[in-house]
Amino acid sequence: MSHPEKYPDPHNDINANTVFGFWIYLMTDFILFATLFATYAVLEKGTFGGPTAKQLFHLPYVLVETLLLLGSSFTCGLATLHIEKNNIRKLSGWYGATFALGLAFLLMVGAEFVQLINEGHTWDKSAFLSAYFTLIGTHAIHIFFGLLFIPVFIGDVLRRGLIPVTIRRLTCLKLFWFFSYIVWIFMFTFVYLMGVSSNG
Repeated sequence: MSHPEKYPDPHNDINANTVFGFWIYLMTDFILFATLFATYAVLEKGTFGGPTAKQLFHLPYVLVETLLLLGSSFTCGLATLHIEKNNIRKLSGWYGATFALGLAFLLMVGAEFVQLINEGHTWDKSAFLSAYFTLIGTHAIHIFFGLLFIPVFIGDVLRRGLIPVTIRRLTCLKLFWFFSYIVWIFMFTFVYLMGVSSNG
């Protein structure tokens, strides 16, 4: 039996203001990343005689990262389908898969950073590396916080059920996760793919 009273009215002022406010936050995040992309574009050639993007990046490795994040976005989408069905078990299961895939992605990014640092390619070696670590690191921080939100919000759902406030939080989480994936696609194309195919 469905329980429509549990779901937030889309015309409800609190619900609308919450989602609208979160969209405003995402727009500020978009400006942040746009600024970081612009900075990277300016500094990419500033290697100061050090290795270039083509020499440092391994496209197959980054492709695996991309597929992991793509998979996590897919499972996140599947999870939200079960909100209207009021199926907390499947909702939790798909968000568990989202968490696992997102964590695997983050660990791969961390391993990539560690390898670069161990090889002496630290952020202070060139303007290019400074821009690279800042851009990719900022995105990794977003994924980290997204991973923190998943167990917190799902734990709230398990305690309180699918009520308007928990559904609003899951809606914001979904928007945040999809936004982070879209930003990564730009990074994969602009930083890695174009970097590896560059003649520089």
